Amino acid sequence: MKAPPEGVSDGQGLKIALLTSSFNAAIVDGLLTGAREALSGMGVAAADITVVDVPGAFELPLAAAVAARSKRFDALVALGVVVRGETDHYQHIARETASGLAAVARETGVPVGFGVLTVTDEKQAIGRARPGPGNKGAEAARAAVAMVRVVRSLQAKRG
Repeated sequence: MKAPPEGVSDGQGLKIALLTSSFNAAIVDGLLTGAREALSGMGVAAADITVVDVPGAFELPLAAAVAARSKRFDALVALGVVVRGETDHYQHIARETASGLAAVARETGVPVGFGVLTVTDEKQAIGRARPGPGNKGAEAARAAVAMVRVVRSLQAKRG
């Protein structure tokens, strides 16, 4: 099942947490704007969106785990940027962030949209965070809403 296209209203009544990394804030702000616009376009009320800032991408999985276990949210969207540098640090952060967020979704059953950019340079990040159809924050938000529907359909009792 693909994420719903822009303009599809199947997010009504959902409570969503947008978890944002403060590192590379200017780029993350673009992802956040895209995610908010996508959620609004799917019918998620602004009052049902909670934004939580964390220091960096590495901290996103812990924040996601706490948010998922709180039972306050139907889905989470993690937004951040990891830019390749001169050392192996990039690989460790990117890998642990991705695996940590995937583990949260598997272990809690709460969908986690992955809007963490892992890029070679800042130019690539800016391109993926700018307004428009290629905004990865918007894509992650649409995927999270789609997964709420998938999980609920799989959990539905047969009558």
